[in-house]
Amino acid sequence: MSENSKIEWTDHTFNPWEGCQKVGPGCDHCYAETRNARFAGGTAINWGPGAPRRRTSAANWRKPLAWNANHNAFFAEHGRRQRVFCASLADVFDNAVDPAWRADLFDLIYATPNLDWLLLTKRIGNVNGMLVGPGMPGRLPSNVWLGATIVNQVEADRDIPKLLATPAAVRFLSMEPLLGPVDLDRHLWKCCGNPIPGHPGDGWMQPPDPPECCGDREPVDLLHWVIVGGESGPGARPMHPGWARSLRDQCAAAGVPFLFKQWGEWLGAGQDGDHDHVPLELNASDVPVRVGKKAAGRLLDGAQHDGFPARPAS
Repeated sequence: MSENSKIEWTDHTFNPWEGCQKVGPGCDHCYAETRNARFAGGTAINWGPGAPRRRTSAANWRKPLAWNANHNAFFAEHGRRQRVFCASLADVFDNAVDPAWRADLFDLIYATPNLDWLLLTKRIGNVNGMLVGPGMPGRLPSNVWLGATIVNQVEADRDIPKLLATPAAVRFLSMEPLLGPVDLDRHLWKCCGNPIPGHPGDGWMQPPDPPECCGDREPVDLLHWVIVGGESGPGARPMHPGWARSLRDQCAAAGVPFLFKQWGEWLGAGQDGDHDHVPLELNASDVPVRVGKKAAGRLLDGAQHDGFPARPAS
């Protein structure tokens, strides 16, 4: 339930409980649901409407305390704090979770001030409401990085404004599995136009906003990190290289750190440098070929992108 992680953007994973419910197209091939079914004899007993969530052991809950105690040694070796991805097998802001469990989690977060907790959710609209109530802090602790999963333009337009309206030390997007092109322009830049209701004076505008309307645009600087990756596992859907390139370039223009996590099962044929098996009339780098996650790797146009946000001073 908790471990030193192989995920490129974290040091540890910690699961306070297990179980969830599918809420969007990015959940279609959920690895956590598959894992839950494998350990439960073929049926995902902690998944879906009405299914009970399973709290993990007390021993598991003590592990972040040990990581926190190891802060000085880790910092001396790596020059930074440890990052903890919380709830890789669940969602902290799942409606079906016992609120008392969530309060216990936030007590643990406060008890481990040397750790940066990465809370990634598909339910970003729940966050502010769930931060109030018995045992809850009312706002996110300063050592929490808040992330929203975004897989397409519809989710971007719906959920990014909710993320940016939530006070957090670091706000980030996990765009994995990326299932379509996404334009982040209006979430990265200030421009003229009609203000979005609920965001007076903060630069957020309703599309369309012609890019020439403001001359030299100014980054809004409310989005601090973007992670992009393709889908892996059975049934994986290919990610078009152009989608990833566009997000890389949008982030570079706005000065937002960009991390390319993986291609997943599919690789743009030209991305491996071998164009011989691609028809001449096609753009080699845009033809998806299923090669498997390991072979596909994580180079985008021959480069590894490992951007991380600078943690604000406490």
